[in-house]
Amino acid sequence: MSLIIDRRLNGKKKSTVNRQRFLKRYRHHVKAAVQDAIDQRSITDVDSGSDITIPRKDLSEPFFHHGQGGHHGHVHPGNHEFHRGDRIQRPPGGGGQGSGDGQASDRGEGADEFVFQINRDEFLEYLFDDLELPNLLRKELKDSTDYQLKRAGFTTAGSPDRLNIVRSLRAAHARRIALSGKDRKVIRTLKRRLREMEVSPDPVDQQQATLLREEIKSLNRKLKRLPFIDDFDLRFNNMTRVPLPSSKAVMFCVMDVSGSMTQEIKDMAKRFFLLLYLFLERNYEAVEVVFIRHHSEARECDEHDFFYARETGGTIVSKALLLTHDIIQQRYPPGQWNIYIAQASDGDNWGEDSSTCTNIILDKLLPVCQYFAYVEITDQQHQNLWYEYATIAESYPDHFAMQHIRSYLDIYPTFRRLFEKKEGSHVGR
Repeated sequence: MSLIIDRRLNGKKKSTVNRQRFLKRYRHHVKAAVQDAIDQRSITDVDSGSDITIPRKDLSEPFFHHGQGGHHGHVHPGNHEFHRGDRIQRPPGGGGQGSGDGQASDRGEGADEFVFQINRDEFLEYLFDDLELPNLLRKELKDSTDYQLKRAGFTTAGSPDRLNIVRSLRAAHARRIALSGKDRKVIRTLKRRLREMEVSPDPVDQQQATLLREEIKSLNRKLKRLPFIDDFDLRFNNMTRVPLPSSKAVMFCVMDVSGSMTQEIKDMAKRFFLLLYLFLERNYEAVEVVFIRHHSEARECDEHDFFYARETGGTIVSKALLLTHDIIQQRYPPGQWNIYIAQASDGDNWGEDSSTCTNIILDKLLPVCQYFAYVEITDQQHQNLWYEYATIAESYPDHFAMQHIRSYLDIYPTFRRLFEKKEGSHVGR
């Protein structure tokens, strides 16, 4: 018979490694449930709560125990129905096991799967866990809304929680020395004269000694009336607000709504941008979003028109990129803003325009933007825009990324790959 002794030092006889595996398995189930919810929902309810189901086999924490191998002998006391040595058959067809499979049974025991519900905030937390805007930098101090409190010496007024006890006691001690210095000097002089008169046999000197004692007592009483600490002595730590460099960012959402984009492709593009919008809204405070729709013409629009307008036409992608560049020049100076661009298209573009798009991205957009993300949404072969952009992604892997979406199931994994948190990143909300 094997004997396993777990000598690892963990509280309550629990293995930390096992517990971490247990919690990791839970998080895996939650994330899988979140992704399933994203795949099955419509655009309007993509950010609501969700039911999470933990399978019965994963409800208990793993522990060391003997397996079912070997020979085992069991002796049961029996009752009015069973006697010693009887064998009890398992319930047929999984009845009574609680998993929901098999036929109904009037016997047996089991356990149901554990089902709980997470609210909207918890759902979004898991949805955007470990995601970030790449290459986010601290920019100019102008219009900064972030401040940090820093020490700036001491003041004589302030709130009690900022009272500096050491400085206050030093000030009180200095005040007492300054106010009592003259009297203490007189006291020392009187004491010297008193010592001389006390040893003198002359009765006049004895009378003078009595007067000196009274005068010394009077001066000591005066010194004791000085307060140990006064309001004038109090010193407070002075704190000043120092503006922090702002991490303001702007996201350009560029969506192709040309005639080659079917309604299904447009829905997938809208779902991608909705995820992006929710991610920015939840994780960042100083991020603005600019919506641009384009077919043969490009225009800036509001959120409602971006998701629900129905105009369409031919396809000239370069006009949307030029409009993006113009808006950057007019409203978002690169020295003050982190600039991000996300473009969604089926990749079908007017033939000679794709090379123009490459030139615009290389010459005008990439030098001023932190990150350019392109998603091509089609279940067919790649279009000419994909091959043009592939050369840019190869040359600028840290600032340009592209992904291919074939179906609704690819949207959330693609979104995570584009905005996955990189090691060494340090600037966030």
